[in-house]
Amino acid sequence: MGVSLLQGWFPVVLQVVAGIVVMAAVGWRDSRWRRVVPLVGVGAALVTLVAAYPGAKLVGLTDPLPFVVWLWFGVAVGALIVLGAGWRSARWWRRGAAVVAAVLAGVVCANGINQFVGYYPTIDSAVNDWTNTPLPGQVSMSGIARDAGTTKMPAAGRLVAVDIPATYSHFKHRQELVYLPPISFRGAHRPALPVVELIGGERGGPGDWVRLGNAVQVSDAYAHRHHGYAPILVFADATERFDNDTECVNGPRGNSADHLDQDIPRYVEKTFGASRDPRQWAVAGFSMGGTCAIDLVVEHPDVFDHFVDISGDLVPYTSTPAASLHDLYGGNVALEKANEPLLVMRAHGKYTNVDGLFLTSTQELRHQHEAEELSRAAAKAGIWSRVEISPGTHVWQFAAPAFASAYPWLVNQLALPQHEGSHPRPA
Repeated sequence: MGVSLLQGWFPVVLQVVAGIVVMAAVGWRDSRWRRVVPLVGVGAALVTLVAAYPGAKLVGLTDPLPFVVWLWFGVAVGALIVLGAGWRSARWWRRGAAVVAAVLAGVVCANGINQFVGYYPTIDSAVNDWTNTPLPGQVSMSGIARDAGTTKMPAAGRLVAVDIPATYSHFKHRQELVYLPPISFRGAHRPALPVVELIGGERGGPGDWVRLGNAVQVSDAYAHRHHGYAPILVFADATERFDNDTECVNGPRGNSADHLDQDIPRYVEKTFGASRDPRQWAVAGFSMGGTCAIDLVVEHPDVFDHFVDISGDLVPYTSTPAASLHDLYGGNVALEKANEPLLVMRAHGKYTNVDGLFLTSTQELRHQHEAEELSRAAAKAGIWSRVEISPGTHVWQFAAPAFASAYPWLVNQLALPQHEGSHPRPA
């Protein structure tokens, strides 16, 4: 169902129905119950306050959520209190209404968070994700082999799920995805194409850039205008699971960096014949992925020479400086400093062939200031970069068009000048 979860009639109807069921569950009942109802409201409010702060931070919710989210959380708690406090005086249908009310209020609360982050734009996208439905255009490795070497180039690229060996990192990642543009399938010999690794936010999965970032559609559209040519896209898993914020560094949460800069390049080069030249490798990401993009490029210019940082942070960061040091580096200050882009660029000296974009939204003042600071430091280190600020906020609905606007620039950076030879990295 293409019904929007973010706007339109469905979220409104959901709230109205939940409100009606809540009122039916509470009812008016007898005089004793009318004295209990205010206490139920107070209890629900207290639980909501504890959940909002500091309880939210305990589960990783560090950004302030809209008031409506906590309002409906309180309604869900209130419905459960009603169920317990009014069990004896309630008829069977009121008990059932209280259960339904709690569930509906919880759903409204959850969708309020979804509206805030823009993770599931439609009911369809949520159901497909929960049921692990193959993504649009996804084929098997055998399908890739079958389509290769055709005389007629396909109209669109192919998306394939891959199990990349964690030979160097031993990082227990999930299944990842690779997009091969149409030109990959024309003729007997696959061209050595450039590659873009795409990394999502701290809470998500490898398919986010396909489902939410529209990266495949953007690349197919570009390929359609350029005789089937586009880079290979790798939808990487930098976090292993939904609640494991690695910030793409090696540490207690896994060797994410080694997976991204060693496992993936070697696999893609060997399996799909991709270019081995760092000037034809890039990293792009949103939120945590944006932080990863700049960090990976400045730390590993022998692997990646280009980045697109969409709303990333100044440094790899979880919730507080102390928590970041503990969570990401096990308290190792030297390791922390070795992953801070400003310090890395200062220690490295002049870079060559490295460039990138910092993209952020009008509502993200902190990210704007941090992007400017990173860009100034990059210029001093010989890295060309530009900061672009567009209308929006920190959601995928901003990241997707931001990436689409940056894509032609990125492809141009990946294309080597005709007079230059290849400079492959060691195998």
